[in-house]
Amino acid sequence: MNALTVLRLEETAAEQNPVLNIAIFLAFVAVTMVIVIRASRNNKSAADFYAGGRSFSGRQNGLAIAGDYLSAASFLGICGAIAISGYDGFLYSIGFLVAWLVALLLVAELMRNTAKFTMADVLSFRLRQKPVRMAAACTTLAVCFFYLLAQMAGAGGLVSLLLGVDDKLGQSAVIAVVGIVMILYVLIGGMKGTTWVQIIKAVLLIAGAGAMTVWVLALKGFDFAAVLDAAVHHPENANGAAILAPGLQYGANPIDFVSLALALVLGTAGLPHVLMRFYTVPTAKEARRSVVWAIWLIGIFYLFTLVLGYGAAALVGPETIANAPGGQNSAAPLLAAYLGGPLLLGFISAVAFATILAVVAGLTITASASFAHDIYNSVIKRGQASPRQEVRVAKITTLVIGALAILGGIGVQGQNIAFLVALAFAVAASANLPTILYSLFWSRFTTRGAVWSMAGGLLSAILLIAFSPVVSGEETAMLGAGVDFAIFPLKNPGIVSIPLGFLLGWLGSITDPGRESKRLAAEMEVRALTGHGAEPPVQH
Repeated sequence: MNALTVLRLEETAAEQNPVLNIAIFLAFVAVTMVIVIRASRNNKSAADFYAGGRSFSGRQNGLAIAGDYLSAASFLGICGAIAISGYDGFLYSIGFLVAWLVALLLVAELMRNTAKFTMADVLSFRLRQKPVRMAAACTTLAVCFFYLLAQMAGAGGLVSLLLGVDDKLGQSAVIAVVGIVMILYVLIGGMKGTTWVQIIKAVLLIAGAGAMTVWVLALKGFDFAAVLDAAVHHPENANGAAILAPGLQYGANPIDFVSLALALVLGTAGLPHVLMRFYTVPTAKEARRSVVWAIWLIGIFYLFTLVLGYGAAALVGPETIANAPGGQNSAAPLLAAYLGGPLLLGFISAVAFATILAVVAGLTITASASFAHDIYNSVIKRGQASPRQEVRVAKITTLVIGALAILGGIGVQGQNIAFLVALAFAVAASANLPTILYSLFWSRFTTRGAVWSMAGGLLSAILLIAFSPVVSGEETAMLGAGVDFAIFPLKNPGIVSIPLGFLLGWLGSITDPGRESKRLAAEMEVRALTGHGAEPPVQH
């Protein structure tokens, strides 16, 4: 079985046509670019650029949210984690999905009712504008940057497998190309163009993953137990039946698992690029509908990852996956190559590329909107900048963020993408979620509490990551085992930084001698619960 698997993969690599793979990818880019250009014709205001003119239905926005949320981590990272670590890898899927219930129940509708374009609109509604907007913009930029790193790492790993480019220089060139295409999407299409890219990508990704899932099950007589049995008894599986039980990856340090789980479950409700999607619908009802659609689509997809991950372990083998260019992140493409040869590999790889492009475009527009709207217009220009000036600054910011994302992506090549995204979730849950919940639900919350919570949550999460085994001290660390300054034992900081963010928000508020406006607090509560007075839909 092992020899046959290796032979099959070698045959696939030999007959694989890089020109075919690139052609499929370029066809996707060409089609979506035409759509982006057409969508951009209606971009006449800041509301059009940031929120797509609030013209999307709940179903369309739900598809776009799924396209935004189902990143390279969901497709490449989770499939690889399940193929290598079994049950513990599937915990990423569970965490990412459960997180949506937190977002739906606590923030989706309330954020839509109280905001205009960005998360900082909510946080500064009843607090002092300048310090809160500055802090919120900083946390938004930090979360987006961490998330962008994961997507760029996925781009490098995917192309190294597709084209057989196993050297750093070749992967770096590919990351640069992805970054440039992403920048073009945002500069030309704004939120409207980006949303349509995400909708198309969500349909392709879920359809492609669904087809592969049916194919894997068909090979085993539509018996998932037979897939699991084949994975357990694969010659390359040195862990035996342990891949079906908890503890293979996190058994040695269960606290690390609890920390990861906290970050995954609480992080979604603090992700700025996901929260920004709620502003693209005209009403709170459509915001609720979009989240319900997103939960169904994302839930179905994560069930597919369970079959695909164990299917890759059963048909390809953990050792082959781990040793392939791209490492763990190559599980889904290798499975596609095993099932359908070069054509399916080319299609699935193009879909994975589309996934990366759509997500990085959403992240980039969120980060650029935050800087232009919250820092440039609200703080530097004190709300006096024209919409044209604001959009111009957002486009300049897009260029800067794109360049930083390219450089950062080159630096984190080889890391598991799902793991890198978990770090972004930890930063979001630590820096953003406490302030959002306090702003929406606690009338005594103050400006000092907001700034302490965001600054403390952000700095603690980043410092703990910097001094953790993620960065140094281990073979898989970003700096390798040769450099070791890791003093924090956990790989995810959530168990420390998230409670600290809540604690600092409470402590800052009760020690703040300043009195915040009770009238604004009451107005915000009414607006959050009823939508009365919220930003009206823009008519075209």
